[in-house]
Amino acid sequence: MNERHLTYLASPEWAQTVQDELLPWVEAAGDLGDNVLEIGPGPGITTDLLRKRVRGVTAIELDPSLGEALRERLIGTNVEVIVGDAAQTGLPGDHFSAAACFSVLHHMPSADQQDLLFAEVHRALRPGGIFVGQDSLDLEMIRLGHADDTFTPVDPEGLGDRLAAVGFGETKTDILGFHFRFISRKPS
Repeated sequence: MNERHLTYLASPEWAQTVQDELLPWVEAAGDLGDNVLEIGPGPGITTDLLRKRVRGVTAIELDPSLGEALRERLIGTNVEVIVGDAAQTGLPGDHFSAAACFSVLHHMPSADQQDLLFAEVHRALRPGGIFVGQDSLDLEMIRLGHADDTFTPVDPEGLGDRLAAVGFGETKTDILGFHFRFISRKPS
């Protein structure tokens, strides 16, 4: 992730977007339950907001410097931070009540890696668990903001088929400004 993008994800502006737009939408989508798996928390703005709403959060961060800093900052809270690949967690299956990923998918190196992540999230969720997220649209200004960075956008119109291919039920998406949001559920 380039420095400019990382700075934004640690900013008060991103925190306000998450607070005002994303979390109310997520909460309206359904109960997160008691045990949430967060994919790619980065500096932890989303983690801070999620952990206030559920009993426990397991956050998986690929970048060791971000993961270690988040782990250290959240010692003694209801958050367990794992530094590792979210597409290969090794976590128990049918364990989490919900999974969330915010501004993460486009940072994955390929659509195949994204699909591996979708399969892993499906495996880790309990039957009936929800998968919620937000990601950037494929717009020129977003591409410019990812100069010298990985940018593998997800087509929101095809996301439902990709999630269904690994076992998820219906996926609902909505487009808002420069990003889209989605909700899918593991069948009961």
